[in-house]
Amino acid sequence: PLNGTVGGTIVFTTTLTPAESQFSSIEWKFGQKRIFFGYGTNTTAPEYEDRITLMSAGSLELRNLSLTDSGQYTVNMVTNTFLNGTTRLDVYVPISNVTINDNDTDLVEFNSSVRLSCSSSGSSPSFRWLNSSSEVTASDRVQLNDGGSTLTIVNVTRYDQGPFRCHVANPVSNGTSGPVNFIISYGPENTILSPLPQEHYEEGSDIILSCSAVSQPPAQLYWFMNGKQLNETGPDLKLLNIQTNQSGNYSCRAFNPNTLRYDTSQFSVLSVISGTSVTPSTNLPIEGNSVNLTCEAAGSVFSRMWMKDGSALNLSDNMNLYEQNSVLSFNTLDKRDSGEYSCRVSNPISAEVAQYTLAVNYGPENVQIKGPAEIQFGQTLTLSCSAESRPSASYNWTLNGTLIEGQNSSLLTKAIRYPEDSGNYTCHAVNFVTDRSLAATRRLSITGKLLFKTSSCSAGCIAGIVIACIVVIVAAAAISYYICKTK
Repeated sequence: PLNGTVGGTIVFTTTLTPAESQFSSIEWKFGQKRIFFGYGTNTTAPEYEDRITLMSAGSLELRNLSLTDSGQYTVNMVTNTFLNGTTRLDVYVPISNVTINDNDTDLVEFNSSVRLSCSSSGSSPSFRWLNSSSEVTASDRVQLNDGGSTLTIVNVTRYDQGPFRCHVANPVSNGTSGPVNFIISYGPENTILSPLPQEHYEEGSDIILSCSAVSQPPAQLYWFMNGKQLNETGPDLKLLNIQTNQSGNYSCRAFNPNTLRYDTSQFSVLSVISGTSVTPSTNLPIEGNSVNLTCEAAGSVFSRMWMKDGSALNLSDNMNLYEQNSVLSFNTLDKRDSGEYSCRVSNPISAEVAQYTLAVNYGPENVQIKGPAEIQFGQTLTLSCSAESRPSASYNWTLNGTLIEGQNSSLLTKAIRYPEDSGNYTCHAVNFVTDRSLAATRRLSITGKLLFKTSSCSAGCIAGIVIACIVVIVAAAAISYYICKTK
């Protein structure tokens, strides 16, 4: 097959050798139409006059090609035998005026998509796209449509900025467009401080740092302390002899006004931990009530760790930690919560520990009486009462519901003389802090003989005797007074 250019010339060359080129007749046909015949004299079709020349070995030159010349050509020859051959000619318009049209060249990385269209003059074009010197191929982000003449890039990246060129070709010519470049905004990212800052700075340090970020266009740089913007802007920060009131978290924030994105790099200025204390919400913790232990400290507090009796605190069901572990809360105190609580406050440059002894007031409970249940007349009764209580319980005793005077300790001693000394001895334990009381009772039986007779006189009888005695005394006093007065 032969390819020709509109307006150009093509030669249909046979494969005959000079020895074979002695023919008596020759015929060239375009499709079914005879365009040249030679048999003694040469005859050319009128429309091919001045366009055809027969050459040696039966070859044919065709000039001033047009698109309509495309098709099949056949040669027939008569030598000492009959010969023929066939070929095809395709005529093309040369490629020219290759241009690219774009819908946008100002893009944002990961947000924008772009569409490029390639156009040209010429016939049967094929399209190929180049990014710099690399050929662009279809992928998840790259689409080639309309026979390759349209290039679409979805969610552009900074590596898609070009230059992009469109290369157009057909079998007889080719052409390349001028470059198209994109302005792709990206970042900021990889915001860094130099020299590389320490993880933490102590009071009195000098801080001189520069901030930079990868960004297009260049990022705007701002400085912050504890989230509040400082007056300093631009890449440089200078803090000399920093003091306690300057401690906190510092950051350089890079901002890209095109992408509307931020990126941050930060460091800390710390003050030494001091004045650590643990304070209770009440000075009288009582079992069953709630209490909070609050751990406070001055300085840059990074962490608080609680311990009990020298070991790490394991939170039980009645405990909770609040406010960044600064408050240890007991929902319902238990006497087993008593102990020495420690709060360790620390940061990377210092630490301090404060302690508090929690003594849970409880009881009384488990009140018990020790002593005999049976005793003989004339013996001394000794009963001992005990109770679990913080603070220690106060005691009093009753016999058959009547308070026993003078018995205000855990130990009761009493001489057993009368039958009325038998019965229920009750020990009453009282905790005046918890405002709670509890009692225990011991039943006492008396055996043996009475040492003293007891009168069977009733209460009325006794009252009469007392009155008579009083009358006698008053009468004796009156007589004595009268005798003295007479004398």
